[in-house]
Amino acid sequence: MSPLAGERNVSATPEQAAQKRNLELQFVNTMSKKLLHNNAIDSALYGKYDVKRGLRDSNGAGVVVGLTKIGDVQGYEVNEKKEKVAVDGKLYYRGIDVEDIVNNCLADNRFGYEETCYLLLFGELPTPKELEVFKSVLGEKRELPMGFARDMILTAPSKNVMNKLARSVLALYSYDENPDDVSVGNVLRQSINLIGYFPSLIAYGYQAKRTYYDNESLHLHYPDPKLSTAENILRMIRPTGEYTELEAKLLDISMILHAEHGGGNNSSFTTHVVSSSGTDTYSAIAAAIGSLKGPKHGGANVEVLEMMSNIKANVKDITNHQEVEKYLIRILHGEVNDKSGLIYGLGHAVYTVSDPRATLLKKMARELAIDKGLLDEFMLYDFIENRAPDLFQEIKGTSKRMPANVDLYSGFVYNALNIPIDIATPIFATSRLAGWCAHRIEELVAGGRIMRPAYKCVQCHLPYTPLSDRDKDL
Repeated sequence: MSPLAGERNVSATPEQAAQKRNLELQFVNTMSKKLLHNNAIDSALYGKYDVKRGLRDSNGAGVVVGLTKIGDVQGYEVNEKKEKVAVDGKLYYRGIDVEDIVNNCLADNRFGYEETCYLLLFGELPTPKELEVFKSVLGEKRELPMGFARDMILTAPSKNVMNKLARSVLALYSYDENPDDVSVGNVLRQSINLIGYFPSLIAYGYQAKRTYYDNESLHLHYPDPKLSTAENILRMIRPTGEYTELEAKLLDISMILHAEHGGGNNSSFTTHVVSSSGTDTYSAIAAAIGSLKGPKHGGANVEVLEMMSNIKANVKDITNHQEVEKYLIRILHGEVNDKSGLIYGLGHAVYTVSDPRATLLKKMARELAIDKGLLDEFMLYDFIENRAPDLFQEIKGTSKRMPANVDLYSGFVYNALNIPIDIATPIFATSRLAGWCAHRIEELVAGGRIMRPAYKCVQCHLPYTPLSDRDKDL
């Protein structure tokens, strides 16, 4: 029940309220059948009119709908016959291999998400002085506007932190003295503000949720402007505010790897589409959050966590690979877990051989596993990565490659860091915010035209029937 539930219709008896609910349910069930019938489209028509379903060509390659200088995702090559040829995955931020970014941060033993934000926003790596100034500016934006946490988050909790995050972003519009100005300088100011605010938004949204819906104690910590984004997240979501350097560094690496993934991923494309209309920054970012929440996009990391919990609950010995394999086969047959027949954390729309993010995250995940005594669990993930793709091909009768994607090992990392499942996707959003803001600025600078693709209408024309001549039965 929401905080405002019961404030209206207070005079209604329980019987009257139940009757209203039954009438509503009956109406919805009846009309749902009409919706299914009246919105169905013959799949053959997509081929007839050469419609690119999902904005993809028949070979699965994405339809080119724009140009970008921000991110490049490489998972295959297209030969002269327009066939996809599988290659090892690569990910570039502003032309720089993300592997080089991660490895240099590890070699220097420093946090790198803020440098990644700078690179994505401004298109070049910062000098040491520029990076310090940028981090200082971000630090000043860690604390939310006066009264915001109380009025906009704690008094209106949500059972889903992603929805709370989107609402909070929209609410920040009212705290901005110049919210509708879409000049580059103003949008940059708003972007930096949001990047600074997000750790507090997700932490307070989570604390409000766990207190109101889970009946847990409320633990609120102020952000520390001197700490990195990853450190502030761990500090504010944990009751004691304590964390180890290894924990923070691994979360930081995870955030770097999630910060950007080209203009074609659903949430970044959403940012481009919404920004092309000329709307404000808060509306564009809230729309991107709504996109990322979907289980086919950012919400996939939650499905990995839930699947792994299911496996550990039903396989007596996770070190016995024969037992694990038997259970994976049952998952693929749709007999257990969510009965979808899918093993989450495998496969990707672009990567065909390997996901470079999964490869990089796996190296750090092993180190964390050793530190926390979780090597057996890590090897369970490793076994799924190596065995499940073959099982998928055997059982599904397909030659499609299913490499591990970033969600598989981010799931392990979140488990090892004791990050609640409620904020797995919100942390993804916090990471990807830098990419969204960069794409919004790029659209405002280089786009210039509202996106307006065409849809072919396949509904035949019908005469209008007067109300008195229509069937009166639902």
